[in-house]
Amino acid sequence: MQNEKEAMVIGENKSNRNLQSMPKPRLQQINRQQLILRTVDVEQLVPDDHEVRAIWEFVGRLDLSCYYEDIKSVDGVAGRERTDPRLLISLWIYSYAEGISSGREITRLCDYHPAYQWLTGMKPVNYHTLTDFRVNHKEALDKLFTEALGLLSAEGLISLQRIMHDGTKVKAYAGSDSFRHEDRVREHLELARQQVAKMGDPQTAEEVSPKVATARQRAARERQQRLETALEELQKIRAIKAGASAKADARVSESDPECRIMKQGNGGYAPSYNVQISTDTAAGVIVGVGVTQAVVDYEELVPAVECIENNCGQKPDQMVTDGGYTSRSNIIELDRRGVDYIGSMGDGEEQVAAQMNRRGVDSAFHPGAFRYDAATDIYICPCNKTLRYESKEQRPGRSNYKYRANATDCQSCSSKDKCCPDNAVKGRTIVKGVDDPVVSAFKEKMQTKEAKQIYKQRGGVAEFTNAWIKNKIGLRQFCLRGLIKAGMETVWACLTYNIQQWIRLKWRVQSAEM
Repeated sequence: MQNEKEAMVIGENKSNRNLQSMPKPRLQQINRQQLILRTVDVEQLVPDDHEVRAIWEFVGRLDLSCYYEDIKSVDGVAGRERTDPRLLISLWIYSYAEGISSGREITRLCDYHPAYQWLTGMKPVNYHTLTDFRVNHKEALDKLFTEALGLLSAEGLISLQRIMHDGTKVKAYAGSDSFRHEDRVREHLELARQQVAKMGDPQTAEEVSPKVATARQRAARERQQRLETALEELQKIRAIKAGASAKADARVSESDPECRIMKQGNGGYAPSYNVQISTDTAAGVIVGVGVTQAVVDYEELVPAVECIENNCGQKPDQMVTDGGYTSRSNIIELDRRGVDYIGSMGDGEEQVAAQMNRRGVDSAFHPGAFRYDAATDIYICPCNKTLRYESKEQRPGRSNYKYRANATDCQSCSSKDKCCPDNAVKGRTIVKGVDDPVVSAFKEKMQTKEAKQIYKQRGGVAEFTNAWIKNKIGLRQFCLRGLIKAGMETVWACLTYNIQQWIRLKWRVQSAEM
């Protein structure tokens, strides 16, 4: 070991002597403190087939007059030049396409990213301008989405012959620990009001600058407004709760009072909004979008049809959904509107069996074991007792006829504990349901091979759109609070998706042919 160390020392000394005998090489020194002036050809910052060029071109085709009408700084009148709405729209579309939803991040990227520099002409864009623009023009944004659908329809990308509709839960900008009971919300609201009252005029603040004082006052006012909204939303939550204890235990988020606790795809629960998206199968273009507080989907089908008609000027020929939207009332309403409906619908036997099991009814006495005699309009139970017609209940798309056994027969029956264990006074009942002819026709249609084949296509279209918006555009959680702003953020994401479809199917093809 000692000999090896001595050999290494001798080798190092020899190498150092060789380096000292060699001339010193001249190398370029890296000076990162040096300021450099250079000429930049902005037009060459991105290639001709870059996505940002297509976005700028597409936005330029849209009618942006609704945005320009709000600009007060015009020729002949004093006022500072405003940022072009076409630029702001293009910046947001490209950013969402890149999975970026922060105004501050966009401002930072405009300083060095070639695509952003090409859009802005290497001029800075204030993040306040970007964030305010995203949320201050709801009607203009809705019109912009409709205008884009018009262009896509003219390009042959929309047919409205078959629409795949689906919903997905997107997390709200609120934590699960932000939910409070009414007494705590009122306590926090009183503190917020006191804080706003103490702040006074921001121009006379001594400890901080007027700009910081104004920002703090604005934040305090917004918190007070959110807490006031929370009390209003709490009453809505209580209205749908069943039972006094459930109403008393109702809670609401202080961060985003309009969100609701919803089940997620992974089986967990989180504060969320229900995003509804309608996709045309012709080219996968989104033709309808909505955001609701509804936990379930079945009430959102008819509004989705109305949304498509408002956006495109006509109703779709066919709507395809999963079982979450299929109800008898929806079947009848879409038939009335002249829209063909494709959707899964169970026969209800599993639901009835589960209900019987919860009541402790033996499987030998489930409704299917009761025999109906059409000639005498009676039911006969497995113990040969008679159940006679008692009443009729009319429900949307279905008439329920109730048959009941004689109370004396049931109380003296040896099988009572197996048939109706919880019924201490009255006799056993059976309900015969008769569907509306429209519902019956729907069920028959869904048994056909053609309808089943159409339904199989639903997942590849509707769920693909949801996956793209969440995974590619990044809309897994909203960056904005409130139902209206969450809806606007969803429209931005769907508009981005549609433009990406146009770029893939039309713009790149046309560019390659030139």
